[in-house]
Amino acid sequence: MLTIHHLLQTVRKKSSRIEKRYRFVISATILTALVVISTFFPFNYALIFIPLLVMATYVLTYFSLLEGIEDMSRFGLFLMPVVVTIAFYFFYFLFPARWLTRIPLIVLYGISIYAMLLCSNIFNVGVEKNLQLYRAAFSINFFYHALSSFFIFNLLFSFQQIFLVNAVVVGVTGFVLGIHLFWTIKLNKHLEREILLYALLIGLILAELAAVISFVPLKIPIYSLFLTACYYSLSGLLYNYIDQRLFKETVREYATVLVFVCIITILSLSW
Repeated sequence: MLTIHHLLQTVRKKSSRIEKRYRFVISATILTALVVISTFFPFNYALIFIPLLVMATYVLTYFSLLEGIEDMSRFGLFLMPVVVTIAFYFFYFLFPARWLTRIPLIVLYGISIYAMLLCSNIFNVGVEKNLQLYRAAFSINFFYHALSSFFIFNLLFSFQQIFLVNAVVVGVTGFVLGIHLFWTIKLNKHLEREILLYALLIGLILAELAAVISFVPLKIPIYSLFLTACYYSLSGLLYNYIDQRLFKETVREYATVLVFVCIITILSLSW
């Protein structure tokens, strides 16, 4: 039986001669085509397409990067392409099934998955953190953390689940994304205990906030916006704290975003 390991080894042997930039284009094109095909089927087929999209994204990310992938890199480099793919797939079903909504979302996904592959490649080659290339990759990666979490939270609250389900899903999402974000600080080959603890802190705070706001009458996009802003601000502050770059200007920047979204949330209350 063909295992994932054998499949990846086959991919490595057959694709090593293709230039990396072409591999990025090929991977992004195939994944975009798969997402397009998946949007023609109702949400009932999600149990079929989710494993397919996850597997395809993992294999094609491996195909794109290929060289120098360590054990920890199989999480750090592959997570965001998979998360972005699943987030876009789920988010599509919140809109009417028509070409007017399908085309812009698919175009955005194609650009996004290509950007994620580029970021993973930059993290994989170990670019020095003081270089502009790393800072650009981090900013793009962090942006898609926020965008993907917004998509996931939007879908979650559209199901109108009980507060415990909301808390668990939001907490796990914050924990996993937090691990990935903090891993990009040092790009180590193994997870440090400090990273796990800070990611757990993010997950617990978001879970508690999700449980509380589940009882607050808000529109679904406001739920998602509030939790996304909380993740963005908390993880951004912790990232800079771990990286020893937590200055007053940085605190002010993230605090301003959080306060602004909190004001929007309060004004959106409908008792």
